[in-house]
Amino acid sequence: MADWVRPIRAGWVVRGAVPGPDVDEFAEPDQVTAALAARGGGEGTLLAAQHPHRTPEAIARGLDIAAALPEARAAFSRLRATHYRGVTDVVAPYRVDGFDGTALGVLCVVDPSAVGEDGVRRVRHTEEVYPDVVAERAAMLSGLGCASSAAMLVPSTASTELTDFVAELCAGLGEPSVSTVDSQGRVHQLWLLGPGYRQNELLAVTGASSLLVADGNHRVAAATVAGGGSLLALVTNGPRLRIGPIHRVLLGTGFDAGELTRRWRAIGLDVTVSASADPPRCPGEVVVLAGKEALRVRLPVPDPGAVPVIDHAVVENLMIERALGVDPAGPSLRPLAGQRTAPPEADAVLLLAPVPFSDVLAVHAAGERMPRKATYFTPKPRSGLLLADISE
Repeated sequence: MADWVRPIRAGWVVRGAVPGPDVDEFAEPDQVTAALAARGGGEGTLLAAQHPHRTPEAIARGLDIAAALPEARAAFSRLRATHYRGVTDVVAPYRVDGFDGTALGVLCVVDPSAVGEDGVRRVRHTEEVYPDVVAERAAMLSGLGCASSAAMLVPSTASTELTDFVAELCAGLGEPSVSTVDSQGRVHQLWLLGPGYRQNELLAVTGASSLLVADGNHRVAAATVAGGGSLLALVTNGPRLRIGPIHRVLLGTGFDAGELTRRWRAIGLDVTVSASADPPRCPGEVVVLAGKEALRVRLPVPDPGAVPVIDHAVVENLMIERALGVDPAGPSLRPLAGQRTAPPEADAVLLLAPVPFSDVLAVHAAGERMPRKATYFTPKPRSGLLLADISE
């Protein structure tokens, strides 16, 4: 059994519905703040416990994370007592099936700082991260000592052994301990597997190869910063994982379609009016929606045989920073995942094609990372079904 992939020593599994709105619906801090305000502060919800400094009361009192943590710890304690039951030394075979794919895997604890015999970390980031987001999440993790949202990790090999093993386990374990449907119709099921040879076998298969971060680069980085070697993770290899697009939104720049066209053409880009407002299907082009106009921008062709150049890097470095003078890490550029709706005040939405998984693997093999928020793997595990004590 791999010692860097472990059971959840102390945890809590939900009894019935996860308390409050679906945490996974909210991609940005302002969306969390608005949701909590609309629900009168979100008292008694997992969302408020995860974001105690974003409740209306905390904002009114000017509380930062450190000042809000005592109430967050108390809120988690009340939630666990009311909506959860305790479990010990378990792993959770997991299945999620929806319109955006199917994943079979195992919820467990992974040490994100573990290093293999080759001197390389067992858990390998695929994307760059925002340092301020990592710092905030690390403060919450270390302050709460409890994880409620799992990162999604995929083996770096194409083997189906994990998928096949979990499918066999689920068939033999009978009815799931939890079965629920999320807000977008995906069915989530998890089983609890206690100590014994089957658990040891599952952990051995799970830790047989290095793992790439499919979703949750910030959670992995935060767990590393928070210490303790404990990351709640769903390790899965599909069988039908999908990579959706993550677009970019320009805000507060004042640039309209005409000015964007002028600036992009000034640095040599091919910009034309687009007859379609649909995202591009293949890398190499960007469709830009600005007001009522749609533009198509052809990106420079990369050198053949080189490490794949991810469109998001070209967009941020060339189209945004160089041509527009906008800081890609600043407040004027935001990621927009999947089918989420852009804010009405957006100056423009830059639609990008999904990154092919072969490019993800090629960048990883070269020892490099993709830009922040470049891939949108689905289907994801649902937050709040299984909580893990990570204070050990």
